[in-house]
Amino acid sequence: MDPDTDFDVIVVGAGPTGLTLANELGLAGVRAVVLEKLPERTGQSKALNLQPRTAEMLDMRGWLEPVLDRAVARLPAGHFAGMPLAYDAFDTPFPYQVGIPQARVEEFLEERLAASGGAPVLRGYELTAVAQDAAGVTATVTGPDGPRRLRAAWLVGADGGRSRVRKELGVGFPGRDGRYSMVVADVVLARDAGLPTDWQLPRFDPSDEGAFLIPLGDDTYRFLFGGPEQQKVDRDAPVTEDEVRAALRPVGGVVPRLREVRWASRFTDASRQAERYRTGRVLLAGDAAHIHLPAGGQGLNLGVQDAFNLGWKLAAVVRGRAPEELLDTYHAERHPVGVGVLKNTRAQGVMMVPDEDVLALRDIVTDLVALPEVNRHLAGMISGLGIRYAVPGAPAHPLLGARMPGVRLPDGRGALVGHPAAGPDELLRPWRDRVALTAAADGDQDLVLVRPDGYVAWAGTDGTGTGDDSLRAALTRWFGPGD
Repeated sequence: MDPDTDFDVIVVGAGPTGLTLANELGLAGVRAVVLEKLPERTGQSKALNLQPRTAEMLDMRGWLEPVLDRAVARLPAGHFAGMPLAYDAFDTPFPYQVGIPQARVEEFLEERLAASGGAPVLRGYELTAVAQDAAGVTATVTGPDGPRRLRAAWLVGADGGRSRVRKELGVGFPGRDGRYSMVVADVVLARDAGLPTDWQLPRFDPSDEGAFLIPLGDDTYRFLFGGPEQQKVDRDAPVTEDEVRAALRPVGGVVPRLREVRWASRFTDASRQAERYRTGRVLLAGDAAHIHLPAGGQGLNLGVQDAFNLGWKLAAVVRGRAPEELLDTYHAERHPVGVGVLKNTRAQGVMMVPDEDVLALRDIVTDLVALPEVNRHLAGMISGLGIRYAVPGAPAHPLLGARMPGVRLPDGRGALVGHPAAGPDELLRPWRDRVALTAAADGDQDLVLVRPDGYVAWAGTDGTGTGDDSLRAALTRWFGPGD
């Protein structure tokens, strides 16, 4: 059986991470294909929110407005183990969480991919083997038409926490197994229970024994529950209606009546991260690279932001614009971000244990979180707005490595942002197919080189004279040699 060689990149997994990556590759004209083992979208809501930084990145591409059209609510705050976090302390047009089920995000991303003529999504194709050599990667899959081999220059595993790609590579996944088991379900409840009807942040109440009920609209609720009985159930055992019904707690003195279980799944507080995000021509993203307790609403956002970081870099390498070493910055930048999320979710897990000593600690931490400085620090962590990448070799500047709010990069190119009078048009000319010269909205005289993912790669007071060498070096490092 001869392999199909029509692709530059094979993306394994059609969740939010894989679909975001495929759209990013499509912006650069990269020939990609998405493989998904499920024959069709499940429609399961799963994750429920977009954090402010994810909203900024979607807006940067012009994709946020159609996503907002599918959203259910806007939540004006975040939370750390149920303790409110204010997002309005940041310079962002989106100081809130977008309440939207994951299924709707996936639906938009796949529709956009099809409308733009991007990567085809091949459903019902399960990866069974991966082999790579100096020239590319061969993926063996089983699909509706039987076994098949696909050949591409690169492959990205975005195939979830039990990633076959990661296992085929033999990449270590250190961390710890789950110590506490819970169930997540979308349920339809009768209206006669006096239940809240508007979306809201989860609250923590030790009397609930780890149960949370979050309204999603149309009598549908996200129900999370744990308890001693859950610790005795096998991780892969189906969740029964009787189990869900027994876990429902009284609301206003009345136990809600269960009408339907839309879907249900078991999860744990397992916390693991891939030792490396790149192995030769194969890379890992999303849950394939990290798993953690779904605390604070970070999981989907972490994966989508992985994809935004990786997409433009992989496209530049595929198109011969940048050396393969650019891909090493993907691990260097995103692995520490993953470490931070695993750390904060483990801390949140401890803070939600209904133990008297933990509750005493929680009372003290609640007082600390109310302090503006502490609240802002945690809000930056949970929202993604506090991410700042190290940029070795670049001149020091307050913006270096940070996100650039308000920048629009719909075509996936970078931008040199500054006052037109300060713009080094001649210096930039060899990179104009990859970097646009954009006037700053506030007339700031500083020049800021913004990467396609919206982060600052270089900043200075001008682009002339002594600034030429450092700006030219930054352009070459992030966008390849000039034409």
